[in-house]
This record gives sequence, C-alpha cells and structure tokens, in this order.
Amino acid sequence: MDNKREISLKRAEELNDCIKDFLEFKEKFIEEKEERASMTSWHKNELMSYFNATEEEWNDWHWQLKNRISSVNLLTKFINLSESQIKMFEDVSKKYRWAVTPYYLSLMDYSNMSDPINLLGLPTEAELNDQGELDPMNEEYTNPAPCITRRYPNRLIINVTSSCAAFCRHCQRRRRIGECDRIESEENIEAAINYIKETKEIRDVLITGGDPLMLPDELLENIISKVRAIPHVEIIRLGTRLPATMPQRITDNLCDMLKKYHPLFINIQFDHPYELTKEAVAACEKLAFAGIPLGNQMVFLRGINNDKYIVQLLNEGLLKARVKPYYIFHPKQVQGTKHFEIKVNEGLKIIEYLRGHTSGMAIPQYILNAPEGLGKIPLLPSYIEESNDMYVKLHTWENKEVRIDY
Repeated sequence: MDNKREISLKRAEELNDCIKDFLEFKEKFIEEKEERASMTSWHKNELMSYFNATEEEWNDWHWQLKNRISSVNLLTKFINLSESQIKMFEDVSKKYRWAVTPYYLSLMDYSNMSDPINLLGLPTEAELNDQGELDPMNEEYTNPAPCITRRYPNRLIINVTSSCAAFCRHCQRRRRIGECDRIESEENIEAAINYIKETKEIRDVLITGGDPLMLPDELLENIISKVRAIPHVEIIRLGTRLPATMPQRITDNLCDMLKKYHPLFINIQFDHPYELTKEAVAACEKLAFAGIPLGNQMVFLRGINNDKYIVQLLNEGLLKARVKPYYIFHPKQVQGTKHFEIKVNEGLKIIEYLRGHTSGMAIPQYILNAPEGLGKIPLLPSYIEESNDMYVKLHTWENKEVRIDY
C-alpha cells in the first residue's frame, strides 16, 4: 500500500470517529420515532373513534379545523391531567388562546407533558411569567397601511388573518390571536394592496398572519392575484406552519392554484424532527412538485431543539423532504415565552457544530431580530483568530489552525 493511500485511510478513520456519536444518536432516534409512529397511529384511531370520524374526514382540513381541541375539558378526554394541571390550563387560557388540531394532538406523548411536541402545542405554567413584551418587534409602529408591516426599503409583509390551525406556544404575534379566528376585512386588504401599488420600490411581498393558508382557496387567490398584478412586485412569499400542524391543508387544488403565480416561494416552520411525519413530508413534496421553492424557518426553543444533533436531524430530514433550511431564529423576548429563551452563545455553538458535520445545504442562517423592529441580524461563528495586512490565521471546523499569507 502506498503512502498516499495510508494517509487517506487514516484520515477516513478520523472522520468516522468524528461522526460516531451522532450516528449512535441517530440510530436511537430512528428507533424512538418508529415507536412514536405506532403511538401516533393508536392516538389517531382513538381520536377518530371519539369524533366518530371516517378516514376521509380525518384527511379533510375543514374537518381538522372544525374539531380543534381548544378546551381543557376536551383535552382530558385524551390526556390524563391532574387537578393542578387542569387549573393551569384554565389560568393560561384566560391570558393566551391555545388550540391544536386532532392531527397534531395525535403526535403528542400523552404520558409526558415535557415532550417536544407537547411543549410546542400545549400551554405550560411558565407562560404565566409576564417577562418580555407583547410586541417586541414594534410591529404596531411599522404599519404604514392596514395589514402592512414594513421594516425594509424594498419588501414588506401583509398580515391577512389572525388564525392558525394550532397556536404555537412561542408565537411572536400572540397579541393578535384574540378569542376567535379573524380574517382581515376586504377594505383593509384592499388598502394594503393599494399601498403596495403606490410604493414602487417594493419588489418582495410576504403574505402571512396568523397563517394565510387558513383562508379558503378563493379568498387566498384573490389576494395573491392582485399582488401578482402589480408590475414592480417581483416575488411573492407565503409564510405557513400548516405542513407541520395540519398537512391536510396542502391539497391538489391549493397547489394548482398557487403554481399559477410564480415566482412564488413558501417559508414553512418545522421546529423538531418529530414533526416530519409521512403526512408532513408528503405535504412538502406536493408543494415542491408544484414548482414552489420551500424554505424552513426554525426557532431555537429551550427544551425542544437547543441540541446540535436534533438540529442536524431536522435539517437533514428537511432536505430529504425538498425543503431548504433557511433561517434559525433566536427566540424573541415575547411575553409568556421566557422559558423558551436560550443564550446567543449556545446557538452559535450549534451553528458552528453543523459546519463540517453536515452539508452546506443543511446549514441555515442564524438570525436575531433586533428589538423595536430594527431588522434581522445574522449571527455567525468567528473563524478568524488573527488578521493583519500580511496574513490571516483561521481555524477550521475541526479547530485546526491555518494561516493564509497575502
């Protein structure tokens, strides 16, 4: 064996050792996910039996919405809660609305309220902590027209509804949820579209809410078509979490409608690999087959995904589902979400770990939203150890030092 081959084999052994711990974690995780699939199937049958539902109804997003679980009395039909937990749900409900679809409830671990899916969808006592702000992004002061949020020179947001299929416990707009689902009035939406028409520097429009896919196809198309008819609008984006919380919404009719308005992009939100069920993956693939580029916007959440291996599994799973990991957001300081906060350095360590341990396609930008609506700040690990006019010293993903002379 020649020397080059010996060096190559030695290097391969080093790389194998480098990924060994992750592969062990992944193998165990896959086993757990298979067990969860059986648990989810059992929960689904239980829910269908309780609601006297057919398979066709279960797969109908209108049925999923109609039968959302939004009261502790109904929740106790499926999850055994103590008296103190029931009181906690009642206390949180007085401040913040909550609801989950039967589909999303079926993903939960009924025996472990600290399970990631439970924490994403169900209230906890920690929400009663009033630290933080209801509007940390100052959205109320960046709306020059009804429904509009504008923080940048050439792009803006239209908030078309306060409704979601499930109300995420880390939601940055929980102040807008209210007591019932609300779609913006035709008058307000028309005023927003007129503002875009008159503001010719706007080239990129994000339609969000709430969740815009909660709108009926006809109403959603009415909004999209009017935005697409504006000559200076180059791209349209939709922000949705429904592929994760109610994948039944991604119908053939919806996809056929959306693909008429390219270039159109969809940003979705998966926060944990447990959410990447076969139904969720199928929903993403259906959108991708309609020619719609998909990007994921995860939020770092303590106790849910502030783990380097969980993030790696999520991002690699997303790529398999034809979704590009786009952003990881640092958690905003929203009132009632203090328990989800992590330190910036913790997030940076996870981002730094990803470099070299997974493909570049699976590494999103780590973003902190500046307070008071001052915009996104990318957070990047520093690889420069020393720099001057003669050379730069850097470290690699393995923390090996290299020097580049000028």
